[in-house]
Amino acid sequence: QVQLVESGGGLVQAGGSLRLSCAASGGTFSSYTMAWFRQAPGKEREFVSAISWSGGSTYYADSVKGRFTISRDNAKNTVYLQMNSLKPEDTAVYYCAADRNQYSRSRWAYDYWGQGTQVTVSS
Repeated sequence: QVQLVESGGGLVQAGGSLRLSCAASGGTFSSYTMAWFRQAPGKEREFVSAISWSGGSTYYADSVKGRFTISRDNAKNTVYLQMNSLKPEDTAVYYCAADRNQYSRSRWAYDYWGQGTQVTVSS
């Protein structure tokens, strides 16, 4: 029903910045809570950030607070993750997720997922 496509990943040096984008199609984008998760090799997929339908409420994992900013442009059906002051421990595949329910930090709460985009931060 809903398709999500991430882009913007790549290789960056520690301290650098990247902006990830997630383009949605096939649904009413403005009605979804949107979130970013990430998964590093050998680790569970973990919550990074989420944003409410209106964009009025945002949520962040403690590990990225003050460095990452989530935003959305409902006119473009797109959610963004601006990542600044990147650290090697931020290296992971980043996934975009969508759900019609309220905000959750659990990956099990989200109905739709993108294919992921690789972010690699060199030391």
